[in-house]
Amino acid sequence: MKKTSVLALASGSGFLLKGCTKGKDFDWVIKGGRVIDGSGSPPRETDVGIKDGLIVEIGPISARRASMVCEAREMFVCPGFIDVHDHTDVQLLVDPKGESAVHQGITTLMSGNCGYSPFPIADEIYEEFKLDLKEQYGLDLDWRDISGFLQCLEKQGLALNYATLVGHGSIRGAAMGFDDREPTAEELARMKGMVEEAMKNGAFGLSSGLEYTPGSYAKTGELIELCRVVTQLSGVYATHMRDESDYLLEALDESFQIARVSGVSIQISHLKVAYPSNWSKIDEALARLDQAAEEGINVFADRYPYLAASTGLGSIFPIWAMEGTTKDFLRRLQDKSLEQKFRDYLANEEKSLGSWDKVLVASVVSEKNRIFEGMSILECCRRTGKDAFEFIRDLLVEERNRVGMIIFMMKEENLKKILAHPLVGVGCDGGAISPEGVLGKGKPHPRHYGTFPRVLGKYIREEKILPWEEMISKMTYRAAVKFGLSKRGLLKPGYQADVVVFNPETVIDRATWTNPHQFPQGIIHVFVNGMKVIEEEKHTGRLPGYVLRKRV
Repeated sequence: MKKTSVLALASGSGFLLKGCTKGKDFDWVIKGGRVIDGSGSPPRETDVGIKDGLIVEIGPISARRASMVCEAREMFVCPGFIDVHDHTDVQLLVDPKGESAVHQGITTLMSGNCGYSPFPIADEIYEEFKLDLKEQYGLDLDWRDISGFLQCLEKQGLALNYATLVGHGSIRGAAMGFDDREPTAEELARMKGMVEEAMKNGAFGLSSGLEYTPGSYAKTGELIELCRVVTQLSGVYATHMRDESDYLLEALDESFQIARVSGVSIQISHLKVAYPSNWSKIDEALARLDQAAEEGINVFADRYPYLAASTGLGSIFPIWAMEGTTKDFLRRLQDKSLEQKFRDYLANEEKSLGSWDKVLVASVVSEKNRIFEGMSILECCRRTGKDAFEFIRDLLVEERNRVGMIIFMMKEENLKKILAHPLVGVGCDGGAISPEGVLGKGKPHPRHYGTFPRVLGKYIREEKILPWEEMISKMTYRAAVKFGLSKRGLLKPGYQADVVVFNPETVIDRATWTNPHQFPQGIIHVFVNGMKVIEEEKHTGRLPGYVLRKRV
């Protein structure tokens, strides 16, 4: 941080005290805010002193002892938010500022979720992945494993802290390919070795995406064996469960069985109850979460504050259709002998949804199909004269399965119950993107930009589902404890100075379904490792973030 100005800046921003800065007790003092320290204790008006990237004092502090002062009166001051369910990876190689995340007050990302991590890279898809990186982002593929990827991030520099899990799907593909079969003893041993290697080189655990191929092909026993390795290395198993709709309760039972037998600490990813016919299952689902905790299973969950999910459009087809590589999937979509099967399957999907107006095209790669972004499948069909199967098939083929969708399938009352539950934290389930450049394309889910401010503004300030201090504890300290993030998540002397200063009266998301590339309001200042990255709601361009590695 350059310390050159001797004049106060605009109201609320940092200012340098007159005179020499050498010998000051603090690099920064955050003055007069209502401190919520992350422990669950109620707010108290006091000051926070920062020195050399650490919090060194909390209490009344004279401004004269500080090189820089951040005025925080009428504001809440709390630990930086930890996004426990993130999908950022190569985006930070495109833009290290992590704008959509850090503008929310997020200071640490836990990535590698839903069974996917950009390592290890299977030989079978290496060239395809290399081509996609070049076409979409202009990046050269310069790694094969976690060590190489994390080194790329460190070389680039980061605005916020980055941690990751290793994806079960990525490991399975690298160890045994993408076929629907059980691993041999040798292949299972190879997978276990890959989990161990990834964790010993920094991964905080294992994630699964059991609704996606190839993770969906794994039997429960395979997952138990892999989780035994995670347990031995004190990691976390984060699971996108096998089902979140008709078989939600059975999927929860399987998840807890994996944890019970392996002893692993488990994270239920983006807990939801999908489709109207299943909405009544919410109370039983939360009861099973409680029962697991009472049994002694180390369980936590996460959720984003919206009623729509988002994933690849290809996932709307049955699992068997996606066996193998992308080429295999697209070949099946064009196989006339399979067309009626696909039509019947999509008819059932439409019945569950109610209408194809509940599914939006979020993103494509080609300019030709950009016109469809933000439109519902129903609108796209009317525009093209095609039925739903024909339109979806043709779009996926033309885009080589690189199509994002948004799908409305959840209920507001259930969302409030989930967010208010003591065992549920907050995760964006998105990536660190930007309104500008290649990361500003498409109509992505608003959760990329608005998750944490929306929870605070809509569900805490307006809906009052929980006291401020309870929700902030789940966003910070409890998240840090769950994943073993040392010296983060609390405002406490000796902890890293990841700090958010926000206005409790104005904090809210601004991203919408039709205009998602908008930063939230009310997140005034954000410090990462003691340096100010957001100042008066503007990005400073500084890159003080660390790549965090699991200590094994």
